Formats: sequence, C-alpha cells, structure tokens
Amino acid sequence: MTFVLLTGATRGIGQAAAIQLARSGAELAVVGRDHERVKRVADEAEAAGGGAQVHQHVADLSLMADVRALAADALDRYERIDVLANNAGALFNTRRETAEGLERTFALNHLAPFLLTNLLRERLVGGRVVTTASDAHAGGRLDLEDLQSKRSYAAMRVYATTKLCNILFTRELARRAPELRANCFHPGVVRTGFAKEEGGIWRLLTTLGAPFFRSPARGARSLVWLALSEEAGALSGEYVEDENVRSPSAQARDSSLAATLWARSAKLAGLPAEAAA
Repeated sequence: MTFVLLTGATRGIGQAAAIQLARSGAELAVVGRDHERVKRVADEAEAAGGGAQVHQHVADLSLMADVRALAADALDRYERIDVLANNAGALFNTRRETAEGLERTFALNHLAPFLLTNLLRERLVGGRVVTTASDAHAGGRLDLEDLQSKRSYAAMRVYATTKLCNILFTRELARRAPELRANCFHPGVVRTGFAKEEGGIWRLLTTLGAPFFRSPARGARSLVWLALSEEAGALSGEYVEDENVRSPSAQARDSSLAATLWARSAKLAGLPAEAAA
C-alpha cells in the first residue's frame, strides 16, 4: 500500500486528491491549518477508501516552526513516506509578513514545501515528491535580491513567481536527489476558494470565471497520476499538465537560477550550511 502525505488537503484540489488517493487504495495522511476541516476531509477520504484510517495533521505551513513540527511528527509516526504531495498554497491580495518575518506568499507557496521536503528526505528514499505548480509561472520574474517582495508587491505577479519557484525547486531536487522522483504539475484553472477569501477583485474574478474553470476533481488528476502511476515512476524533474510532460518557461529551465534559489532558500529556512552547498 502506498503511503501519501498530502498538504493543503482541506479544500479544492487537495480535498479532491484526498478522495481520489483513498479510493485508489493509498494510505493517507492529510494536512491542513483548520482542525475541523482536516477532520472532515479525513472522514470523507476514509469513506471513499472503504474505512481505512486517514491520519490527520494540523499545521499553518506559512510558519516554518509549524513545518518543522509537522516533519518531526511525521518522522516519529511513519516508518516510510512513499509520496509527499506539496499542495498547500494561496494567493494574497496584500503584502503581509508572518510572525517569523517572511512574506507569507513566498513562505507558504515555496519555502514550506522546500523545507518540508528537505526535512523528510530520509523517509522519501525510493519515493516521490509531487508539487502543485501552475502555468501562471510564466508570468513570474524571480529577483534573487528581493525574494520577500519588499520593493514592490503585486499579488498575481508574486503568486506567479512562487509557482516559478516550485518548478525550479523540483528540477534542482531531481538533480540533487536521484534516490527519489521529483515532479510538479499544472492543474489547470480550477474552481477553488484559494483567492476568493481575499475579497475585492479576486472574489469577483473567481466568481465570474467559475463556470469556465475546471472542477477540483479534474485538477487533482495529475497529482494522483504523478503520485501513483507506473508511468510517472519513470519521470523526475518534469513539469506535467494533463498527465503529459510540458516544457516550462525559459526562466523555469535555468539550472543556475535553480541552484542559487536552492541555496538562498536553505538559508532562509534555517537548514544547515551543507544543505545549501
């Protein structure tokens, strides 16, 4: 039985993926920041999986302290992790820093999966890391001297840049860790509430566009395919859309940029110096 640790599991793509993974026979651990939502999706996944237990974790992954606590708990509880699905993410209308002094979009969308993956790496040997990226990455522009967006903040641009970071992270992880398979995917434009909570123009756009967006279940299919399929087991360092390998933007294919981002991220996440080398 494949064991999957899934972040961002309580709504949208993550919730749909939890149901599909459980239905496919995977043993599942779900992560979210709200206890009631975590319990609800765990109950739904258990029902879909025929009653097999779904493990529950509550963590605010915009906080690196919570990421570290989640990793420590997972290492203590699980002898193996076959798949780490880094799905948690959000778009925030205004720039805010977390209690740890990190810009929250960068912290949640990039630094959290980067740190969690590194902390769990010993359990992931022979396994897979699947990260939810986006075609929006093509609109991102990574400024290594302003990773925290202090000079200027435009919500969609910052979000797009974090999705670019997801692809660069995936490619560099595949290079550094041949003992596992690391891939990311574009789920399509999906009906989720991840930007709607911000209100204003984002609520309007997501409401008006909803009839034309994909369902969360359709958006989750590439995640499940990368996590479980035999075909995906032969891939590493790839960007996938609709179960097909695609070529991301030129900046996303920049190996030097990927290596430098890794080193900067390791420092920001508080990893040992050797992790940045």
